[in-house]
Amino acid sequence: MHSLTLTTDNRAEIAASLAGPRWSVACLCAQWCGTCGTYRHTFEELAARHPDMQFVWIDIEDQADVVGDLDIDNFPTLLIQHDDNVAFFGTVLPDGSLAHRMITAQQALSADELAAQALSSDERRNWQRDCNLRTLLAEPG
Repeated sequence: MHSLTLTTDNRAEIAASLAGPRWSVACLCAQWCGTCGTYRHTFEELAARHPDMQFVWIDIEDQADVVGDLDIDNFPTLLIQHDDNVAFFGTVLPDGSLAHRMITAQQALSADELAAQALSSDERRNWQRDCNLRTLLAEPG
């Protein structure tokens, strides 16, 4: 399995690939960012380690209509989501082992634990409202 790169031409295809009960991991980066360029290979390795998940690479400038008002402070920024539940949204160190552990820890949670976690803080409640990748892709571009 490899990651998909969101483009204007494949938006509907990627939205469809996220449907149903599945995990998705999106990396929000920028083409001009050297760290992102280096992290791209790491992200592909993560996708290979987690073939049951959908990995999506999103250039925040090329896809500004999708990422809209998301607060992206630094790169790389990961969005980890199960169904419509955003489990994580934030900047991570460009370390594949760290991202792998974070993904694995989220996957180990039950649906009830994920739901409780989603409501556990203002920040996480905001993620549910603002960062749902399915919703962002469904909105007209």
